[in-house]
Amino acid sequence: MIRGISFEIPNKYGRCLGDILEPFETDEYNWLVGGEEAYLIVDGQFEEALFAGAGEIWDGLTLKKLLEDNEYYIIFQDLKAFPQGKDIVGIKTYQDFLNSDCQLVLLVVDSCFVSIYCKDKKMAEDLFNNARDRGYDHVRYITDANDTRTGLSVW
Repeated sequence: MIRGISFEIPNKYGRCLGDILEPFETDEYNWLVGGEEAYLIVDGQFEEALFAGAGEIWDGLTLKKLLEDNEYYIIFQDLKAFPQGKDIVGIKTYQDFLNSDCQLVLLVVDSCFVSIYCKDKKMAEDLFNNARDRGYDHVRYITDANDTRTGLSVW
């Protein structure tokens, strides 16, 4: 069974999260920001942190604007999408993900390794095709058989 996708992005600043999430209706969800290290880029220089810290909850429209209208450099990032009006809970394992209302988990590790877990199989396919079409490296499906991740966080 398909759990999600994984791939590698270039280790450089840009609008990668907005690009990665382009097929997903980011603005229709509330987002839990987990552990992260990411910085806004202004005039080619690192500025303040992209997010203030772990545990923040962002509405989707604000997050979408941030990710699509700014350049940033991601080192570690953990984002989890919950339908508006649903309970936002901590997700530590894949089983927690399955048992929650969370619909998508996006993890970036070491600036270039991306894992996305998605309950909607059609959306997983759309995200896979988007990653492949953008020329990202090593695009593959995460399945029950090949998933080696023990937790759904970057730390």
